[in-house]
Amino acid sequence: MNVGFIGLGNVGGKLAGSILRNGFELTVLDLDENLMAKFVSNGAKRGESPRQLAETCDVVITCLPSPAACAAVVEGPDGILEGIGPGTVWAEMSTTDASEVKRLAGLAIAKGGEAIECPVSGGCHRAATGNISIFAGCSRETFEKALPFLTVLGRRVLHTGEIGSASVLKVVTNYLATANLVSVCEALTTCKAAGMDLNTAYEAIKISSGTSFVHETEGQVILNGSRDISFTMDLVAKDIGLFQAIAETHEVPLELSPLLNKIFADGIERYGPRELSPNIIKRLEEDTGLTILGDGFPAEMADDEPEEPGYEVVANRAQSVAAE
Repeated sequence: MNVGFIGLGNVGGKLAGSILRNGFELTVLDLDENLMAKFVSNGAKRGESPRQLAETCDVVITCLPSPAACAAVVEGPDGILEGIGPGTVWAEMSTTDASEVKRLAGLAIAKGGEAIECPVSGGCHRAATGNISIFAGCSRETFEKALPFLTVLGRRVLHTGEIGSASVLKVVTNYLATANLVSVCEALTTCKAAGMDLNTAYEAIKISSGTSFVHETEGQVILNGSRDISFTMDLVAKDIGLFQAIAETHEVPLELSPLLNKIFADGIERYGPRELSPNIIKRLEEDTGLTILGDGFPAEMADDEPEEPGYEVVANRAQSVAAE
């Protein structure tokens, strides 16, 4: 299978690395020539345009920072739509707006191609090892066609339903991660203010009902002081803004979500949009005069799971079927 990959940033570069590492023929494209050069030096081909990738590859993957960037690559001059046709799959791996990905997918399908949205979840450290989780929204036929490369990109692959469903679920999970992050920041700051040893506090939370994926990953880089989780405040704001928009569209009267949006808007105003997202704790550090640091925590997260072949996760429907 010949795979084209557009977008070699923090997440995309690691996903593309999994494709190359596992023996697929890979063609890469990015605005940053240096990022492309690294892949070319390791055996990838240098792409010329999104159109050229769609004309020459079996699968074209996009992993871009915004819906606008994705739209430009898909339907702009020399875009994917100008080259896609029967037998070619466009796979969108960004976190994006469900209605926008449905619109673009419809255009790709109208040209005879196939489309799948497959955002990832689990952190850059798991993207690097092929152990990240993937949500896949598309027809079942397209999903089965895509599964061989999706299980190289990720460990756990869930078919979420039709196009649009994966984007909704990805935004939901990023919203939950943001709520976890803010609560971890508040918990650690409160422990420090109460005179607790933060290494002990970290372990107490980790072995308790209060633990979470965010605590066990972002909590460590917060306590290290690097706050480097390869994710920035503007990206958090985009994701939780998308979640808020979904809720408003469906008239769900949320209370926590507007507050999270306000917190990150303030963080961006204070520290800039490209500030690392765990540094949202700086608001509390500044307001309390405390420094939230521990001893012996890593500056970056590394995946402790060995790289293994991925598999499809199947939703449990036994109880609902029995109830019927």
